[in-house]
Amino acid sequence: MAMHQPRDTQPRPYLISVVLPCFNEEQVLEQTHERVTRALRDLPYEIVYVDDGSADSTWTLIEKLIADTPAGSGSARVRGVRLSRNFGHQAACLAGLAEAGGDAVVLMDADLQDPPELIPRMAEEWFKGWPVVSARRATRHGETRRKKATAYLYYRLLSRITDQPVALDTGDFRLLDRRVVDFVTSLGEKELFLRGAISWTGFPETSITYERDPRAAGTTKYTLRKMLALSRTGVLSGAAAMPLRIPTYLGVAALLGAGGLGVARRSAREAAPLGAFAAQSLACGVLGEYLLGVFRQVQGRPPYLVLEQIGSDRELGRTPRRDPAPVHLPVLESTRTGAPGPVPVEECS
Repeated sequence: MAMHQPRDTQPRPYLISVVLPCFNEEQVLEQTHERVTRALRDLPYEIVYVDDGSADSTWTLIEKLIADTPAGSGSARVRGVRLSRNFGHQAACLAGLAEAGGDAVVLMDADLQDPPELIPRMAEEWFKGWPVVSARRATRHGETRRKKATAYLYYRLLSRITDQPVALDTGDFRLLDRRVVDFVTSLGEKELFLRGAISWTGFPETSITYERDPRAAGTTKYTLRKMLALSRTGVLSGAAAMPLRIPTYLGVAALLGAGGLGVARRSAREAAPLGAFAAQSLACGVLGEYLLGVFRQVQGRPPYLVLEQIGSDRELGRTPRRDPAPVHLPVLESTRTGAPGPVPVEECS
């Protein structure tokens, strides 16, 4: 297969940024920092902590970690971004991507379910030329059967109905090339579904498998309500047309089912209103979700607000990054047809 050009590591060391969104992670943050810095000890790196409106001492711990690693200390530094309130995991990830200044950026959770020791392997694939390196979960330790089953079904349903395939069994733990980061942060969407947006860009993507560990401490911050909201955002952003067609399909099915019930009861007068009500209710619900998304978009409110920054480009005397230039995707050779086109997600052995 024709591959993109590997990176030359000789002219200058590449900077790896690691973005960790945090929400009430005081019990695990110091352990996370220790493991991340140990995993990256052979690479020039920066760590960007994003406090997503924590109510505990998470921000105080971030300040301490930054103070213990002053700016300009060798090949490592730590930065902190504090949001004004809890805007949600996706918004915190976006804030970290916007702040990170590395040539490649790794997104990962702070609860150590995503092992930091995997980052050097991801960097190796990036050095080979892959713009996106995702981490695919082979197993999910410490999670209930219901959570595993619903996640398994959701990823496969999303992959089937979205305009662009989404990597299966893959969350936000992935490495992104600077070009991908600049493109994603320039999209301007108020409710961004990151993993879907990354797949939508069409950048070539590879993956490595790993076993996801249980949380090192504390409890999950993804409540049922938040998981449902993320699922809704993923479907509406990735499969814009499909939900709008569902009321038509189900409406026809409801009418037919209600008609059959009416024949059985010999009361078609009761069956027709029942089917019509079911179809209309579903249609109104789907249209309401789309109208809500349009309303939030036209409001013009930012997806997050930064309350405080420590170790930012301005504080360090660095020139802030310019607005991203237009990205031109490379034309690669497809492994299936031999014709030019996007390369499917591949898995590393």
